[in-house]
Parts: sequence; structure tokens; C-alpha cells
Amino acid sequence: MPISPNFTSILSKDWEINFTQCAPNGFLKYTDLCNILQLTAAAHSEIGGISFTDMQEYDQAWVLSRMRIEISKLPKWGDTVTVKTWINSLENSRSVRALEMHVNGEKIVGSETFWAVFNTKKRRPEALALPFEHFELYPEKRATLEGFSKINFNNEKEMVFEKSVFLSDLDIVNHVNNVKYLEWCLDLVDEKLILNQKIESFEMNFLKELSLKDQVIIHESISEDETVFSITKEDKTSFALQLNWK
Repeated sequence: MPISPNFTSILSKDWEINFTQCAPNGFLKYTDLCNILQLTAAAHSEIGGISFTDMQEYDQAWVLSRMRIEISKLPKWGDTVTVKTWINSLENSRSVRALEMHVNGEKIVGSETFWAVFNTKKRRPEALALPFEHFELYPEKRATLEGFSKINFNNEKEMVFEKSVFLSDLDIVNHVNNVKYLEWCLDLVDEKLILNQKIESFEMNFLKELSLKDQVIIHESISEDETVFSITKEDKTSFALQLNWK
């Protein structure tokens, strides 16, 4: 699609929180929070002419490599949230995008995301084939208090779950959707911590893609103020998640 006449380098988009997106406590699920953020990023890429459809002409897609989310509180059922997004950096095959979620003018979530251009046939990163110079970059305008950190998933850890990758885990790029990794791990956390909103921030690192019928093992490492999950296939780490507790 061509660049929209409504294109702006900073996008604001409203979303109403519906009951299918909420946990039993009536607040937005962490997985659906990630979905809303990514849908907003997708909407911005669409009006800017670098959407999935545009990129598929060159067998390309944006894939998420890292994501950090800082949360002061979660929105609840019936809330209308405003998500703002802009690009910090964009060059060759990589981009850092910032996102914020607001309710009634109050910022409640900040996120920093790292994206890579991925050739969906060759299954490897490559330079973006589409023009992007019309996007103004905001390298100093940060959405989070802290940037990406190194998740240490090599500490002493325990195997907590084994699973197979099912069709329902896959997305349009034909690999496990990034939110599915988070869902698998959060299902293994004490539900009281989730329902009482004890997550202050979390960070995800997507290392290797997983495909249909892959066999994976989920590992957990717990300390006083953080829990680290890692997902491995044949002893190679595909994903790491660090949950930071209040």
C-alpha cells in the first residue's frame, strides 16, 4: 500500500478493552497487553508503507527480537486506552520502536521493542527493501526508564514443562507467535502473583524461531525479585523471559 495521506511519525491509536482480553480479576492480560502494543506498531507500519503486506512483495516481514515492558498498572475491562508509538532508530535490517499506553491521560505502560527484517523464504535477516526515510526518528524520546538488559538464562535452573508446538501456536510468518512464548511461561507462574499485578516489568528475548511439531523444554530460575524462564529445543535456547517483581 502507498504511504497514507494521514501518515505521521508519531501515531496515537485508541483501543477499548473488551472482556475477552481480561483475566478473572477484570484487568487486561499481560499477553493481550503485548498484542495491543504490537497491533499499534503494525498500524503505524501500515500507514507508513512498510506493513507486512508491503514487505511480502519482497518476501520480507518484521519479526520481534526483543521487548521490554514497564507497568505501573493495568487497564481494566471497559477502559479505553491510547497507545502512542514512534521509532527510535531504523537502519538496514533493524529498528527500535517505542510504545506507551495511557488511560485518561495517565501513562501506565512503557515499552521498548527491537525488530528485525526477516526474509520469510530464506528464513534469515536482511536489509529492508522498502523506503523508510519519511519516518522521522526520535532517538532521545524513550518510553521506558531502562533499556534492554542481558537476560541471564544460564544460571542454575529447573526443567518445569515439556511441550510440542501446535498449529494454534503459529502466526502468519509460520513460526511460533512471540506472545505464545509469554503465555506458555506465565501459565507456570503462581496465579496470585499474576492476579495481584505483582509484575513491575518484564523483558523477552527471541533468539531462534520455533516451528510446527518442534519439541521444547521450559526451564525456570527463581530469585527473590525476579523469575527467569528459558525455552530450549535440542539444548539450544530459543527464548528467554525475565519477570521483575514488585
